[in-house]
Amino acid sequence: MAKKQSIEVKGVVITVTQKTGEDFISLSDIANGFEGGTALIEKWFRTKSTIEFLAVWEQLYNPDFNSPEFEGIRMEAGSNRFVMSVKQWIEKTKAIGVSASAGRYGGTYAHKDIALEFCSWLSPEFKLLLIKEFQRLKEQENELINQEWDLKRLLSKVNYSIHTNAIKNHIVPTLSVAQQSYIYAHEAEILNVALFGITAKQWREENPELHKKKLNLRDFADLHQLTVLSNLESYNAIMIEKKLSPEVRLKELTKTAADQLKALQAMKNYTLDRLKSPNQKLLGNQTDDTDK
Repeated sequence: MAKKQSIEVKGVVITVTQKTGEDFISLSDIANGFEGGTALIEKWFRTKSTIEFLAVWEQLYNPDFNSPEFEGIRMEAGSNRFVMSVKQWIEKTKAIGVSASAGRYGGTYAHKDIALEFCSWLSPEFKLLLIKEFQRLKEQENELINQEWDLKRLLSKVNYSIHTNAIKNHIVPTLSVAQQSYIYAHEAEILNVALFGITAKQWREENPELHKKKLNLRDFADLHQLTVLSNLESYNAIMIEKKLSPEVRLKELTKTAADQLKALQAMKNYTLDRLKSPNQKLLGNQTDDTDK
């Protein structure tokens, strides 16, 4: 699992972590806040309603869920002789919504949907308080991600000055006055095509409402793209100094962008959804604005 965080509900410290890009909450921590402790988890797993809920969740999100095995379990669930641990549930049904491990940093974790269902069984009040604290945690995460995006955007703008200086010193002196008027925009478009596969002009034509709001193609780049953009600006400045042609530079920049994006996307620190520009939500509102 990924880096752990924690929230506190009624004096109970609860661990929250990520697995395959989804939030998982410690059922062990939750249960330890109630009389009976972690034995409550097994007790909850013995109820038929719990087994049926878990199966519905797995059928929605887990293509490998063993439905035939579940049917046998469902027939026995709720009876006095029925016993089902988290590990047995995982082994028999190939479930992914819960996990269990031993050791100092182990315990039982469940996807947030399942953890909230467990809280409903324990205490509706505790569930509502957990939702409130979990939302607060997510808001803090989003603020940090937005700050990181803003810093990357600023870095790309700072590096752009390096890029424009290279143009000014090595390209502009060779051009006529008429040619100088569009060379900066042309060089910026080389970077856009290399990284985004589209020019800023094409983006403006496809997104007129956003353009009216003074937003541009790069305002919607994710953190991976902004990181690569900063690198491309520096790299293009070096190639300009070496007097390489625009055609050669575009080919090299496109390859570099693809290689660097591939390397960044292979990193497991963040899911792509968490790397998106905070402006991304405006794309969904553009149709509504146009229709008004």
